Amino acid sequence: MSSRFAAAAPAGVAVCCALLSAVVHLVIAPEHLAETLYIGILFIAGSVALLLTAGALALWNSVTAWWAGALVSGGMILGFVLSRTIGLPGYHEQGWDPPYGVLSIIAEGMFLVAFFAWYGTRSAHAPSAPFRSKVPAGR
Repeated sequence: MSSRFAAAAPAGVAVCCALLSAVVHLVIAPEHLAETLYIGILFIAGSVALLLTAGALALWNSVTAWWAGALVSGGMILGFVLSRTIGLPGYHEQGWDPPYGVLSIIAEGMFLVAFFAWYGTRSAHAPSAPFRSKVPAGR
């Protein structure tokens, strides 16, 4: 496997996962806007952030996009878990809400897997700081 493919593979997976999660949340946003307004707004904001993330990853493979996508995906997973356990203010769900809940958790989880794969390859190839001797100037 070429190093170019190895570097591009996590980005491709992340783009697909970000798009899937964004579409799932946009599909169910109207229902949530009617039920609990702030949840619907969060779904739309998260979807927009993931669409921007997907674009930035596809075009530039940007570090900022990776971190933004990881934070949004992690936040969506956290929100899903909280809404089904202790609940969120004015909002408590039961179960996995198939197929949307399952699809979004898989997409967001796989984005995080791709993020950690990218992060691992990035830090493995990071140049180390140049060695500087501690010889005083003028010697």
